[in-house]
Amino acid sequence: MTVTTSGNGEGAVDVSVVIPARNARPYLDRCLTSALVQRVRKEIVVVDDGSTDGTAELLELYASYHREAVKVVHLDGLAGRGAGRPRNVGLQHATGRYVFFCDADDYLGAEALERMVAMADRNGSDIVLGRIAGHGRRAPVSMFTRDTERAGLADSAVYNSLCCFKLYRRDLLERHRIRFAEGMLVGEDLHFTVHAYCHAGVISVVADYDCYHLVDRPDGSSIMQQPASRDPVDWLAMIRGPIRLMTEHIAPGPLRDHLLVRHFRLDALAQLGAPFLAADEVRRKDIAEGVAVLCDEWLTPGVYERLGRTDRERLAALGDVDRLARLARIENAAVRRRLTGLRWEADRLVVSGTAALDGMRVHHGISVVLRARREPAAEVVVPAGYDGDEFTALVDVGALDSGIWDLRVAIELEGVVRSGRLGADRDDDVVRPAPRLIDGLITMPYFTRDNGNLSIDVGGHLRAVPGNARLTRTRWSLGHRLAMDGEVTVAGAAPEAAAVRRVVWRERHTGSEHAEPVVALPGGGFAARPAVGRLAPGTWDAYLELELGGPPARFRIAADAETVTGPCRLRTAALLRSVRPYVTQGKGRLSAVVRKITARALVRRFLR
Repeated sequence: MTVTTSGNGEGAVDVSVVIPARNARPYLDRCLTSALVQRVRKEIVVVDDGSTDGTAELLELYASYHREAVKVVHLDGLAGRGAGRPRNVGLQHATGRYVFFCDADDYLGAEALERMVAMADRNGSDIVLGRIAGHGRRAPVSMFTRDTERAGLADSAVYNSLCCFKLYRRDLLERHRIRFAEGMLVGEDLHFTVHAYCHAGVISVVADYDCYHLVDRPDGSSIMQQPASRDPVDWLAMIRGPIRLMTEHIAPGPLRDHLLVRHFRLDALAQLGAPFLAADEVRRKDIAEGVAVLCDEWLTPGVYERLGRTDRERLAALGDVDRLARLARIENAAVRRRLTGLRWEADRLVVSGTAALDGMRVHHGISVVLRARREPAAEVVVPAGYDGDEFTALVDVGALDSGIWDLRVAIELEGVVRSGRLGADRDDDVVRPAPRLIDGLITMPYFTRDNGNLSIDVGGHLRAVPGNARLTRTRWSLGHRLAMDGEVTVAGAAPEAAAVRRVVWRERHTGSEHAEPVVALPGGGFAARPAVGRLAPGTWDAYLELELGGPPARFRIAADAETVTGPCRLRTAALLRSVRPYVTQGKGRLSAVVRKITARALVRRFLR
């Protein structure tokens, strides 16, 4: 083993980026550049694992040009036997407070380490997960719904991600001798990450930025792209090690059951899907036996209760290979669906369409599923009436919480539920229903811009709320207040009085705001007495703000010239302040110009 060192000293480094590299010459420039541009104190430890394609020479070139940042280690002997040994060697040479593992064909977002280190320093985090973007490869998503300062193993989805592409506190790794399994082509990072999770005091998530870019090699030469990399029988044998490691550290109980569910759902029972169909009859028996062995050792009642219906059907069929194959065919059947009707019926949304499983003549039920975009686990299932492939569901929109809800159609057959987004394929005469006010919440069905799928915005989170606020009369009242009377409608209806919150004046150039209360009147009327004379000099635009179940909705207040009173002058001993309400040209919106003139300026003007 030979080492080309850098100039960073102990304690001077925030992050050690460890990169195993084997025959990765075409990808190294992008990977190393992405690490070099990180705005943290860093060192880049690249471990060349016996490359023969010019990788070693390119690494030496980088080390010579970036002596303060790049450290290269060349391994000799036993090369190419997985990334475990190179990563462990890189960890031995790391000196940073934190360690981040990056593969040579992947790359970092420009602000990745800066954001993750800030999160870790703020919370004392031992592990920080940064959102992963997949390019030709599947990336984990369930744990990246929102930034999380402190995510618990028991009440979050962080354990679903067992890849090693995370920020780790190096002291944690050293204190507990957390290392990668060596001599394994796949799965070495599962041992490492499971062990780290078991000892982590604080786990955090950066979900609002693509920190890591997971790349599919065009030539298919990476280990994970090889056909044998996910052989189901080998995978079931491999996964026993990480599961056993976890159970050695986590006592029996709800937390262990929660973590075991991940292994059964994603590691064990997943092998009874597409991999099972691709196997011959002999291999299918081996796969079923491998799953049964895991069940014998670790399938507790607590785990079983947490599994979904499809997985329970698989468990019940472990002794019946033909039944397992049929379940797998159902699970892998494409969902054909089409939206044929969409309309309001009172406060319920009537959703009609056709749905079927490709290659399946029968089904046991159809339903429409509404899934909260920010809370994927939050679902509302609406059973549909159906006749063959045709269905109709009545969605009680008033029962939905505020947020964005994505609609799917789900088909059940033999306990397996298959679903797909609804709306992209629709009849030409299907149009977006008009928005409605339902129990004080603005509700807006719409088709997404990217794929044209059907969603519902409850509360106005993404869609502009349709509304109109218009003045009927203005006049000056005591205290140089502008007395305003007006009417407001939202989606063509009068909002509830409690929804009308305040009048907001916003200065056009500085963005400064001044808000005052509003009196809501029956039938959508409102009255306000804002102290416009107290506003700072400038041009101020008037808005009416309402609470409709989501972010505050603001409407520019419209007016006609004849309804807007003339200017007003406020005199004091030191200055004259003038306020001129007016109606903007074009759209006819209420604004006001506020000016002040000092006594000296008045004298100069008089003498002129």
